[in-house]
Amino acid sequence: MDKDEWAAAAVKGDEEALLKRIGLDKQQMYGIAFSYMRNEADTLEAIQETVCRVWAGRRKLREPKYFTTWMMRILIRVCLDERRKKQRERAGLLEQIESQSNESAADRSAARLDMEARLAILPAKYRMVIVLKYYRDMTITEIAELLEKPDGTIRTWLNKALRLLRSDIELLMEGGNANEQGLGNGKSRHGVAE
Repeated sequence: MDKDEWAAAAVKGDEEALLKRIGLDKQQMYGIAFSYMRNEADTLEAIQETVCRVWAGRRKLREPKYFTTWMMRILIRVCLDERRKKQRERAGLLEQIESQSNESAADRSAARLDMEARLAILPAKYRMVIVLKYYRDMTITEIAELLEKPDGTIRTWLNKALRLLRSDIELLMEGGNANEQGLGNGKSRHGVAE
């Protein structure tokens, strides 16, 4: 079978044909997604979301010969949506941290540049709560249900995570660098292996 035949079979509901047809474009999908997302994890997540959307909407494609074009448009929309979402998430997290701190404009700029590195060194449970709250727009109650913890525990973890992030940023602003603060030795200043 050629590309168009695989696409036609996929549109008619043949899941194996759909997977084979998507497989023919996987390198191109990766290249496009990576150009938008700029890291492998986000790239693979965007591709996975695209495959789900393609699978859900496969019967709507009228012309199987345009399968690749259709799929790439979906991929680009997914990537753009994810980038916008990440920008909103970062802005929300920084706003929360800034509202709890008396940092100057220069300090806030430095915090924006280093936010992902700061998140990476948080203990896993705190990082998870930050990601779910600010990167996935979940409520405290939703996070508590997902992690099977009481609301109070989630609030405590969130508060501690924000406090740790704020203290890391304040240390950075005071002129300390990662090596001086013990961050370059494989452990965070919180005593957790990276």
